[in-house]
Amino acid sequence: MAKLKVKAARSTYRCDACGHVESKWMGRCPACQQWNSLIEEVTAAPAGRAAAVAISAGGAPVAVTEVAEIDAGDRTACAIGEVDRVLGGGLVPGSLVLLGGEPGIGKSTLLVQALAGIARRHGDRKVLYATGEESVAQTALRARRVGAAPANLILVAETDVDRVLTIARDLQPAVLAVDSIQTAYTAALDSIPGAVAQVRESAGRLMQFAKTTATPTLLVGHVTKDGGLAGPKTLEHLVDVVLSFEGDGSGAYRILRAHKNRFGSTQEIGVFEMRGAGLAEVLDPSAHLLAERPAGAPGSVVVASADGNRPLLVEIQALVAPPAAGIGRRTAAGVDGNRVALLLAVLAQRAGCDVLSQDVFVNVAGGVRLTEPAIDLGIACALASSARGRAVDAKTIVFGEVGLAGEVRAVPLADARLAEARKLGFTRAIIPVQNQARLEGAPGLELVAVDRLAAALGAL
Repeated sequence: MAKLKVKAARSTYRCDACGHVESKWMGRCPACQQWNSLIEEVTAAPAGRAAAVAISAGGAPVAVTEVAEIDAGDRTACAIGEVDRVLGGGLVPGSLVLLGGEPGIGKSTLLVQALAGIARRHGDRKVLYATGEESVAQTALRARRVGAAPANLILVAETDVDRVLTIARDLQPAVLAVDSIQTAYTAALDSIPGAVAQVRESAGRLMQFAKTTATPTLLVGHVTKDGGLAGPKTLEHLVDVVLSFEGDGSGAYRILRAHKNRFGSTQEIGVFEMRGAGLAEVLDPSAHLLAERPAGAPGSVVVASADGNRPLLVEIQALVAPPAAGIGRRTAAGVDGNRVALLLAVLAQRAGCDVLSQDVFVNVAGGVRLTEPAIDLGIACALASSARGRAVDAKTIVFGEVGLAGEVRAVPLADARLAEARKLGFTRAIIPVQNQARLEGAPGLELVAVDRLAAALGAL
């Protein structure tokens, strides 16, 4: 009697960072040199199964000039202006969007509010929300709490991606959302949900559905302890848009930004405030962030930051105090601690303000995180203000990059920064010399151009 041949499962090891595949485990990926990034996955699949990532059954070549252009009317707006701003005007037909963020930051709340907005705009069509982390009752409870429960928002608690796609093909929804991709799985693979192979295969099948049916599809993704999106790096390459929902979990404000967008700019941000009834748009974030600024307090400086193309005025607070343990310590919230240490050294060596032996605390009010170099001058001025016990004029803003030689360098979007400051009633601005040379004018503002950090401190 002939023996039945069974194809044995074969394990391979794929790099979680770059996608490189090896036949055996290694401590370090030979392609990208990352340590402990090779993850085992079973590569055997049922015979005859078609590739899940195919997005077309084939077709005749077509000239790019003959392809219809996607205009603003083709996009699916979410009825949340801050979300549509970041997306570039709304969801493009057939797009695959990945939304990531820290646990508890409000990803699911933002998602259900966006889906409810779409459902209300498309009252004749259904919107499908597949949740793998909550029951239908729990999801409905949250939706009702935030006022996002239209009748055509359909919920299903399902982790089998093939089952989700079967339901979606029957309903033909205006938008499909899967929360989260790490809980989705397909029975075609032996690995558990959340494994690299499962995440990649599930995302591939969802992409196939999105492209072939022109259905915008939203995926929620977990993040690792390092802040990156969990799962294979190929997941970020696969999707069309990567959104990140950021903020201090204990604070009220959240920022939505795009790290990748095939259909729009990555230079826009959306600002939200977490309230009891859900997330509320912050249409004038600068005014909100400066509303509780103390008057006449040393160490408080307003900086004109620009997150993407959107100017943002924020208050930077600094406190210089005698060392508690004989050795000065550094604490920074909302800014890079290494950058603060660098600016302390520049202040000591180039501006005659030596506080290297003191305890130094730097904070961005409102829980916002700033990363651009234009905030350097604001941090340095706040530190000097606290060290000397002299307050900065409440109607003065500053911006500029500070170099190791103590020079103040030009930054982009100076016109937009000054326009935002003028709108909020500021009357004086400390700016780099090179920026003043390029300005066409800033009526209503007294501009003080500086080329050195010491000159900026003297002007303040």
